[in-house]
Amino acid sequence: MSEQTGSQPPRKGARRLIGRTFAKAWDGNIFSESAEAAFWQTLSLPPLLLGLLGSLGFMGDWFGQGFVTTVHDKIITFCERVFTGNVVQQIIEPTVDDILTIGKGEIVSVGFVISLWAGSSAMSSFVDAITVAHDQYGVRNEVWQRIFALLLYLCGLVLLVIGLPVIAVGPDVLTDFFPDSWRPTLSTWIGVGYYPVLAVGLILALATLYKLALPRRLPWHRGLPGAALAMVIFLLSSIGLRLYLGWITSTGYTYGALATPIAWLLFTYFIGMAVVGGAYFNSAIQELWPAKMTRRQRRRWRRLELERMSSEGGATAAPQVAEEARVDRPRTE
Repeated sequence: MSEQTGSQPPRKGARRLIGRTFAKAWDGNIFSESAEAAFWQTLSLPPLLLGLLGSLGFMGDWFGQGFVTTVHDKIITFCERVFTGNVVQQIIEPTVDDILTIGKGEIVSVGFVISLWAGSSAMSSFVDAITVAHDQYGVRNEVWQRIFALLLYLCGLVLLVIGLPVIAVGPDVLTDFFPDSWRPTLSTWIGVGYYPVLAVGLILALATLYKLALPRRLPWHRGLPGAALAMVIFLLSSIGLRLYLGWITSTGYTYGALATPIAWLLFTYFIGMAVVGGAYFNSAIQELWPAKMTRRQRRRWRRLELERMSSEGGATAAPQVAEEARVDRPRTE
């Protein structure tokens, strides 16, 4: 009895999970990974807005100038809830004002081509950090991983072009499909649930990124805990940073002309830390509570094991693995 008790693994509770997450994040140097992500996010912002908002400018000719104004107001309102006033007024709002109302073909094409390199580099930094967190860095070919990050960026850009008008105009158009007596109540519910639903959508998108970034992919639901944690980390850091910057301003100590760029870099740094921290949290969960292999993964493992043992042990080992695979295969009636 004592031998069985001594051989039991330690209790895998919340404290062990938190400790393992911090240990993995520290060993993986989360601070440098967050700084790298912040650098590439900053570099990719202008060309990303140039390609995204420039293409949305064409839609003003289709839906009217009111559509462009609505998208502009939604973007600025959302940014004001996340970033500080200086960042919005001096960086984001002027860029949006200049681009959203133009919509020229040459701007869209040039901006899109320019944003490919910078945008894919930002996505590549996240993909690299996620693979490092799960000890899968180097499993995927480096050239293919960069191309893969580029493809993820392109897919995300297409989804933004399609989804941003829906997010901006959708709540106002949705009420038109209901009777007049329902519209005030429905508008109230939409106003209350708009940002929570948007947050849930971001969590689902981040969970999808956690799944797609890994060469040896985990079930999709395994990315949800880290995505939820990333959202919490960013919200808390955003609130804390806004309070800190407000306090610094009230004391009279400022960074002068560098105050706004520094604030933006800090926000992007915490975005990177949230995404990378969520990846390490998912990795710790996978380490303590491993996910079961899917049927496809089991078949692939048997095939690789058969090939390995055939090459190492010759004809004597191959029949044994084949027999194990045959016995383990579910019977069909």
